[in-house]
Amino acid sequence: MSLRTGRRMLAAAAAAGLVLGTAACSDFSGADIEATTHDQTDTGDKRETILGSGGISLFGEGESGGGGGALGVNSFLWRATLDTIAFMPVSTADPFGGVILTDWHSTEEAPNERFKLNVYILGRTLRADGIRVAVFSQTKDAGGQWRDAAVPEQTGTKIEDAILTRARQLRRQTINSK
Repeated sequence: MSLRTGRRMLAAAAAAGLVLGTAACSDFSGADIEATTHDQTDTGDKRETILGSGGISLFGEGESGGGGGALGVNSFLWRATLDTIAFMPVSTADPFGGVILTDWHSTEEAPNERFKLNVYILGRTLRADGIRVAVFSQTKDAGGQWRDAAVPEQTGTKIEDAILTRARQLRRQTINSK
């Protein structure tokens, strides 16, 4: 496979991940904004649906508040994560569990080094401790085999900070547009 074909496949995979991921969180409500500023607690208010008070819960009554159609995690963190890692191929994206796993990614500048990310969004609130990023790296040895390599501890923290910054931008844009 040529480098150009590989690049196109990478771009297509990233675009597909963004389309699928953002389709699930493209509609923000006042509850999403409220959940980003306060810890969500059960106030006893249940929405009225054709399935009865509170609707139907497919995934249990957890921190996400129930409703089977909502994201299980903070929508701003979800979108910000997809925006921040858009250059990498996404292999798994679970908006209910808050897990985004990428596939291995190499750059043209360092073709003998590759890395991948596991991103965990930990809840419905927009908080600094609401996201965790695990970074993995490998380098190619003289025999052409990939070997695990150490990753500086601050790398995951820098990615978390970039995601949080983007999430805050998205939240401000949403609040200002209402």
